Amino acid sequence: MKYLIASDIHGSLKYARKLLDIFDKSDFDKLILLGDLYYHGPRNPLPEEYNPKEVSRLLNERRDRLLVVKGNCDAEVDQMISEFPFHDYLEINIFGKICSFYHGHRKIDLPQKSDIVFNGHTHICQIEQIDGIIYANPGSISLPKSSNSRDYLVFESHRLTLRDLESSAVIKSIDF
Repeated sequence: MKYLIASDIHGSLKYARKLLDIFDKSDFDKLILLGDLYYHGPRNPLPEEYNPKEVSRLLNERRDRLLVVKGNCDAEVDQMISEFPFHDYLEINIFGKICSFYHGHRKIDLPQKSDIVFNGHTHICQIEQIDGIIYANPGSISLPKSSNSRDYLVFESHRLTLRDLESSAVIKSIDF
C-alpha cells in the first residue's frame, strides 16, 4: 500500500490538478486529504485558478480511493457537492501503526495512543518525532505559509516522505 497525503487545497484548480496528476501517475492506493478542500477562508487570498466546483468534480472522480477529514473552511454546502464523506478525524491501522488524521484547527481527543499523527491547517510542513510519536503536516498545496514550497506526504511501508509538489524533490524523510 502507498498513500498520498495532502492538505489545504482551498479551491485551487491549478494545484489540485498537479496533486491529482501525481496521485494518478504514481500508483498510489489512497489519497488522504486533511481538510479545507474548496473555500479559501476570509484571511487568505484567493488561490491560483480558484475554482472549487471543478476541484470537487476532480475529487469526485476519485471518490473510491479518497479519505477526507473536515477542515475549518469545509462547510455543509461543500459536503453537498462531494460524493465522499468528510470525517471529523480518522484513526486507521496502517503498516501496523495507529495513524490519526485530523485537520488541526481544534484539539481532538483521540481514542487511542497514536504512533503517527497527521494534521494540516497551519499551512506549514513538518515531520518530526517527539517521545516516540511521529507528527506530520504536509503544509498547503495552494497557500503555503512558511516558504514558497507546496508540499505533500508519501506514506509507504516503513517511510514517511515530505515532497515538493512542483519538483517531487524530497524535503525530508523519516523511517520507522
